[in-house]
Amino acid sequence: MDISLHGDGIKITEALEQYTRSKIDRLDRYLPNIAHVGVELAIIRTHRGADLAIAQITMQHSRGAILRAEEKLDIENRDTIRFAINKAVDKLHRQIDRFKSKRKSKNQKVRDRYRATVAEIDMAEELPDFREAEETPQTEIFRRKLVEMIPMNEDEAIEQLELLDHNFYMFMNADSDEINVLYRRNNGGYGILVPQ
Repeated sequence: MDISLHGDGIKITEALEQYTRSKIDRLDRYLPNIAHVGVELAIIRTHRGADLAIAQITMQHSRGAILRAEEKLDIENRDTIRFAINKAVDKLHRQIDRFKSKRKSKNQKVRDRYRATVAEIDMAEELPDFREAEETPQTEIFRRKLVEMIPMNEDEAIEQLELLDHNFYMFMNADSDEINVLYRRNNGGYGILVPQ
């Protein structure tokens, strides 16, 4: 399993890197065939209230499924970033559990890349039952919306996103003739999802 660690506004000390890797290495026990795990740690200075410690973990399975967890905590002491890592790993445990349970899904439209194989389930250890009385999340689609694809450039898409006051906006990129998704980043600025 390939692990990459990146810091933004925080120095990744050897002790912090070791701690993070020890937490991430355990994920392979619960879901084999993890190809890559990217960990981004950040300290965000805010003008209002407490500064934030952010741990974001993105895990890519060998068949292409991507699981992601992010945790933001108000900084209380120097161990807050470790608490954020722990909470993000706990969220990943829940996502791994959902990924493994997709095999039992009756919906055949779900692609195999988003399901754990029977062999992977047999190889994996059972996740500890760390969850509190938590409701099973709804996986049913409640709304389907038709979106008119008007060609526009990225600046126009940003203006449209701001006018709508949404977190994301799907548009036809006039420069590339592809459908792109523009999204507002939590750290400020924008990102664009481009099909590969």
